[in-house]
Amino acid sequence: MNRNLVTAFGAIASSRLAIVLISVAFAPLLVRLLGFESYGAYAAVIALFDLLMIPVSSGVISGCRKYIAEDRDTAEWHSYIFAYYFRRAALLALIAMISLVAAVETGLVGHIYPHAYTPYFVLLAGLVIAAQFREYTRRALMGLKLEHIGEPLNVVYRGVFACLALALAALGFGVAGVLVAQIVASLLGVVLALIILTRHLSLTHLLKRIPDSYPTTAMRSFNYQSVVYIFLLASLYKVDQILLGTFASGDQVGYYRAALVLVQFLWFVPRSLQSLLLQSTSDLWANGRTDVIEALATRAARYVLLLTMLLALGLGALAPVFVPLYYGTAATPAIQVLWILLPGTVGVAVTRPLLTITHANGDMTVLIAATGAAAVINLVGNMVLIPPFGPSGAAIATTLGYGALPLFQVWGARSVGYRPFKNARLLQIGITTLFSGIGIVGLAVMLGTTTFETLGSPVVWGLHRTPLALVVVPPVGFLLYSGLAIATGAITVGELHEILDRVPRPLGSPIRSFLP
Repeated sequence: MNRNLVTAFGAIASSRLAIVLISVAFAPLLVRLLGFESYGAYAAVIALFDLLMIPVSSGVISGCRKYIAEDRDTAEWHSYIFAYYFRRAALLALIAMISLVAAVETGLVGHIYPHAYTPYFVLLAGLVIAAQFREYTRRALMGLKLEHIGEPLNVVYRGVFACLALALAALGFGVAGVLVAQIVASLLGVVLALIILTRHLSLTHLLKRIPDSYPTTAMRSFNYQSVVYIFLLASLYKVDQILLGTFASGDQVGYYRAALVLVQFLWFVPRSLQSLLLQSTSDLWANGRTDVIEALATRAARYVLLLTMLLALGLGALAPVFVPLYYGTAATPAIQVLWILLPGTVGVAVTRPLLTITHANGDMTVLIAATGAAAVINLVGNMVLIPPFGPSGAAIATTLGYGALPLFQVWGARSVGYRPFKNARLLQIGITTLFSGIGIVGLAVMLGTTTFETLGSPVVWGLHRTPLALVVVPPVGFLLYSGLAIATGAITVGELHEILDRVPRPLGSPIRSFLP
């Protein structure tokens, strides 16, 4: 398969879209089967697990992707890099598993959490091993620039996990059943990835000593610094849920988690770019191509901001009718939380590609400082605002932390030698967002909760109780926003043609036919 940035992004984006669709179907069903209190318990446990996996997983994954992507003349480079980080991944996962079991056996878990959480931590010990090697093997495929294989494996994992989790939850196994489903789906992902890797690597190198000529000192340093950086970054996404679980009731955590799931759908495209850019820019940094990096960063930031602002306007405008329909009427408190989270979510979306580009540089000091500053704002804000204001306080603090991230990361990017918003056309995007936002929000408010049934119009069966806004606002909003984006110069027709020319014809032709 011929690989360029567009085809690689297409492979990643299509898989990410499939994952989003799975999540869209999975989340409300799981909420209904578990109930908001159990769903809140699951959210709190997984948030803690994700933080635990940072020192266990993030360094080896980042290091493997960075170094295995570099095409060096050293014989058997890829196989030795995979073996080096595989051993570290195994050791760290084993330590984490033993630590979790010890926390359960010594009563530490029961002292901190409700007694009902104890079985969950036993299952987390098994999930550490399964999740570690699922992500390591898949990210190794990404580092080898086999995105068209690595990302579909993630779709398989997500699909199997969703089906098993819903089945076990429906049978009454609750949160424990969901965790078992995650373990089984992860192990399946490991097996499939290893089968594919054997065609591109020699797994016998797992038993061989790494040659002295390999830059193991630099690799270890990058590994440790990556752990610090990713811990700070992940704290932005997890500390709110952990602290909220300490100070608020289970159903409040459930409402908050429900809102987070929805706003994080806005990260679909930025996450796809992140999965691509680490291995794609490592070589550019190694060869001193900062001009190419700057052009790539600017275009990525502009396209991400354009798309994310459109999605944020639509989600914010439709939240009053969409959230109750999606989660049930009991989820109405999540609407206010969602609105508060949206501005910060947009800030993180724009920053995600830049984080990866700066990370690929290998000089982690500036990246850690910039991310750490935003993490401190987020932590302090959550500690101050959650006790008196609950989920709304968590949302305010989190959106402040999220919003600070792009400001600090722009400074970080300039410090390592590139300007991420050079010619990003921020004024044009701002004008597009302002005027289209007035139209989109105004139309949604005007339609309100009106349904097809209310109008008494004949419609397709099953849509009679669907809010009219959900059918009318998305296409009208898209056309209005797109027209204004072209009119203001936020994006040009030529740029659209350039993108579509690199997209496979079956996907690009329908859109191309509408362009002048």
